[in-house]
Amino acid sequence: MPVKIFSAAINGLEAQIIEAEIEASYGLRSFNIVGLADKTIQESRERIGSAIKSSGLKSPLSQAVKLLVSLAPAGLKKEGSLYDLPIALGYLLASKQALFKTGGKIIIGELSLNGTLRPIKGALIIASKAKEKGFEEIILPESNAKEASLIKGIKTVGVKSLKDALAYLENRLKISPASNERETAEIRPPDNFEVNMDWIQGQELAKRALEIAASGGHNILMEGPPGTGKTLLAKAMASILPPLSFEESLEVTKIYSASGLLPENSFILKNRPFRSPHHTASGASLIGGGNPLSAGEITLAHRGILFLDEFPEFHRDVLESLRQPMEEGTVSILRSSGRASLPARFTLVAAANPCPCGNFGDPEKECSCLPGQILRYRRKLCGPIMDRIDLFIKVPQIKFERLTAQENRGQSEKIKEKVIEARAVQEERLKNIPKSFTNSEMAGPQIEKFCKISDSSKQILKKAVDSGTLSARGFHKILKVSRTIADLEKSEEIKNSHVMEALMYRKKD
Repeated sequence: MPVKIFSAAINGLEAQIIEAEIEASYGLRSFNIVGLADKTIQESRERIGSAIKSSGLKSPLSQAVKLLVSLAPAGLKKEGSLYDLPIALGYLLASKQALFKTGGKIIIGELSLNGTLRPIKGALIIASKAKEKGFEEIILPESNAKEASLIKGIKTVGVKSLKDALAYLENRLKISPASNERETAEIRPPDNFEVNMDWIQGQELAKRALEIAASGGHNILMEGPPGTGKTLLAKAMASILPPLSFEESLEVTKIYSASGLLPENSFILKNRPFRSPHHTASGASLIGGGNPLSAGEITLAHRGILFLDEFPEFHRDVLESLRQPMEEGTVSILRSSGRASLPARFTLVAAANPCPCGNFGDPEKECSCLPGQILRYRRKLCGPIMDRIDLFIKVPQIKFERLTAQENRGQSEKIKEKVIEARAVQEERLKNIPKSFTNSEMAGPQIEKFCKISDSSKQILKKAVDSGTLSARGFHKILKVSRTIADLEKSEEIKNSHVMEALMYRKKD
């Protein structure tokens, strides 16, 4: 009679429960795995056989055993090495070398040849799905136990080897469930950022714009000649962002866990992501996809910063593919290998030169670009993608006196305090809207409710809209940025000065 053990598969950032059915009978020796198993799973026969033998048990590769493993649902492609441990335990049950109950348990793990368990990716997502489907317990490698135990309401048991897993299931070994409540509470993101605002002399307008962008999660584009500090400003923005809340940490940790990018010896991320892909990046690397489906840079930047340096140098189709994620906070990927909806609520920080040589418009340097080159270069700085950016600022050259001036230190800490206070106000305001934390995430009804402006401010914006310089989307972005500026000044009312400042940051052609 076949033995059934539950495991899981990962597709993109989603997990699915897998039933592993194992049947062992005596006859001509064979070991077959069916159910759209990839090469990694097919090769598991050797790993499983060696691990069982190393654990002091009878291996299916050393006796006349016909072993059949079926991974259901059969129509779902299975990938990776998650199934080593459940298949090995299923064989031991089917061959009467072990006796234990499998109901209510999810079992995952990759075996080494000596029977020890290696770390896996996606433990947090699998634990979340197991709880959702009503499972009581998850058994997995010890190195992944703390990560999986972030999901409350399911017993998480970490084991070191196949031998320990079998002893635990047969009640011959007591293993305490993993818990990290105290460690999670004690985690504090480091304050020693690679770059902070103290590094940058002058550029007060840019720093003010970054403060607003960080407070409300608004997209920003910085334009200026080479060497004026655009890249430093973008990196310094990370130092003024508030730490992730626990809910946000879970979201981001799930993404990095499923992508296999969770830092070693770390089970939860507290710092907001900062992703900076090169301008030669392909659409798939930026948006996601591939076979198997994997997260792209915009998903890895979820709840953090996506910095696109040399913005006009990116391929036009790559930039245009950002339009839906910037608007909706998610990206839907449809490939022949499957479909996935991935989170992508990031703050876009872009930097651009005024022309290919960088000297266009500079009163002291001559531009060496032909008119056609400038036109083609700046063509990417207009259209629908630009309409989705909230703040546009110029980053000019700085004079020697400003570069050598002794300015006040501790700017990042002061700005960060203001940002944290403004975000707290926004979270309270949007607490009844699921997974909404900042003003930039407000939709039509919330804008109408929380972004009321005076009649005089309406007249100012009316001129901009009626003249065609401000689109309907741009109008709503002005209201949201104005709301953020008011929050920074601890004002419940959006004043004319807030609207005027927000309007000042709009792109002027």
